[in-house]
Amino acid sequence: MKEIIAVVGWVVGVQGGLGVGGRVFGDEPWGLLHKWWDVPTPLYVVLFVGGVSVAVYAEVAKKRKSWAA
Repeated sequence: MKEIIAVVGWVVGVQGGLGVGGRVFGDEPWGLLHKWWDVPTPLYVVLFVGGVSVAVYAEVAKKRKSWAA
C-alpha cells in the first residue's frame, strides 16, 4: 500500500510542479490538470508541496519497515 501512496504522491507533486513551472516560465500551465480544471497558481504550489511530502513520507516508511525486518 505504501508503494501506491508513494506513486500517487509523486504524480501529484509532478503535476503541481509542472503547473507552477508553466505559469512562471510560460504563458499557461504544463501537465494534465489544466486540461480538465482551471487551477490557480497557489493551488499548484500546494499540490507540489503536498504531493512531494506524501511521497517522501511513504518512501521513508518503506525504508523504516525494511530496517525493522
